[in-house]
Amino acid sequence: MLFTPIEFRDVQARNRLMMSAMCQYIADDGFANDWHLTHYASRAVGQAGLISLEMTAVHPLGRITPGCLGIWKDEHVPGLRGIARSCQQHGARVGVQLGHAGRKGEFFDQGLVAPSPVAFADKWPAPRELTHAEVRELVDCYAQAARRAHEAGFDYIELHAAHGYLINQFTSPLSNRRDDAYGSDKLRFLREVLQALREAWPRHKPIFMKVSTIERDEGGAQQAEVVARVAGLRDYVDLVIASSGAMAPTSGIRFDAFPGYQVPFAEAIRREAGVPSAAVGMLDHPLLAEEVLKNGRADVVAVGRQFLRDPYYPLHAARVLGAEIAWPKPYEKARKDWKYLV
Repeated sequence: MLFTPIEFRDVQARNRLMMSAMCQYIADDGFANDWHLTHYASRAVGQAGLISLEMTAVHPLGRITPGCLGIWKDEHVPGLRGIARSCQQHGARVGVQLGHAGRKGEFFDQGLVAPSPVAFADKWPAPRELTHAEVRELVDCYAQAARRAHEAGFDYIELHAAHGYLINQFTSPLSNRRDDAYGSDKLRFLREVLQALREAWPRHKPIFMKVSTIERDEGGAQQAEVVARVAGLRDYVDLVIASSGAMAPTSGIRFDAFPGYQVPFAEAIRREAGVPSAAVGMLDHPLLAEEVLKNGRADVVAVGRQFLRDPYYPLHAARVLGAEIAWPKPYEKARKDWKYLV
């Protein structure tokens, strides 16, 4: 099942294996370079079905580090277009993850912003509370980023609403202590961003969203709350990537990470919220990935670090599962004698 196609709106992926968004920290002023082109295109050659670019900032101060990709100005579009086109030429569907770091950015000298002046960690500076006007400007930043993503030719956009970044800061009681409408309704900013994205992004293209299904910190959002939140947003979102944690630098709730430890989050979103989901978290073994799909626990399996170790991971996964998938024509000679290799 890992190698069966899946469709979101008018976009069909050749298989259900997604490369998760993973920061590369190697951009200059937000611009993509040859590293990004090689990195993403090689995973498309390796037969990934869906490829999510790293968190790409909608505002210059929204980067996690100075080396993060950007999409806050039109000049970023040509470099991103080259990546999208190359991945698509090799058969993958490619999207860009839109985000803003908020209080988790490294631009200390220029001032961090957040819903409330609550520092991320003890030794971090307290961010400045965003004004109403600035919040509205950021909503427009997301909309303009979606417009640029379409100009760059991406197949989907992925909204980063997880891991303690700006949108998650608005939705979490741990970081949003406002006494205005954005505090009493902690989903307001997320909802406004999604509405703006849906208006700026073509109707025939999907929107994905990454969420922290549980915050793993005392007083933070819990699974039932987040699942209900996703259910209320299903008109905007075509796939939810179900992750967890990272609101605080060290979790107040101890937990053990193991292969498949986050799969129940994807299962809950799929079954209880009625939204297609992607499972993440140490799902490197093809048999585990196949189990997740065959038992209806998720619709897509997202893999991160294994794709860093092995750009051609889907080819190896198919061999383990006994699945017949197409190889790039120049590599066919290697496929024929693979059985003789230890």
